[in-house]
Amino acid sequence: MAAHIARRSYVLCHRAGVNVFPQHVRSLVKEDINYTLQQSVGYGTRGTDTTQDTQVHIPVDRLTVSYSRSSGPGGQHVNKVSTKAEVRFHVQTADWIPEDVRQKIFEKNKNRINKAGELLVTSELSRSQQRNLSDCIQKISAIIAEASEKPHEPTAEDVALREHRLEKRNKERLNQKKIHSAIKKSRRVDFD
Repeated sequence: MAAHIARRSYVLCHRAGVNVFPQHVRSLVKEDINYTLQQSVGYGTRGTDTTQDTQVHIPVDRLTVSYSRSSGPGGQHVNKVSTKAEVRFHVQTADWIPEDVRQKIFEKNKNRINKAGELLVTSELSRSQQRNLSDCIQKISAIIAEASEKPHEPTAEDVALREHRLEKRNKERLNQKKIHSAIKKSRRVDFD
């Protein structure tokens, strides 16, 4: 039964594009399964125009994983089984993430980082621990990929277009000021 659940969760993770299993699930899988189980998840930059694709692995053994009771519907089952996955890791000591990406993670995810400096990601989408764990790891991968994106470099054409729009706006603003000034001037009454 346990091997069947492990196989099903592996297939689900594999379809989702995440090749990861925690240590306690790995021991449930029998030796005759020919699947390769990895203890890390890779992510790359999303940009299509980048020439180099930085590949960094998320080591599962460095993540702190805990499970708790999930909220929401589910009847008696939801009150018995701890399916909510909570994954955390200390951002500053995560040497598997480049330094500049760590700083961007701190800047963009202030609400997810606790006082101890740990990034906290939770998932309770499913009633399965493995699915929720893979969802948490996908969220961490998305956070790291978002932080590792390089800003778009404006081309010379973009810079020229921006300058042209700025000049046009300034001319329109000055023109409106002259119109408003003429209206105010026409309302003035001279008592000579």
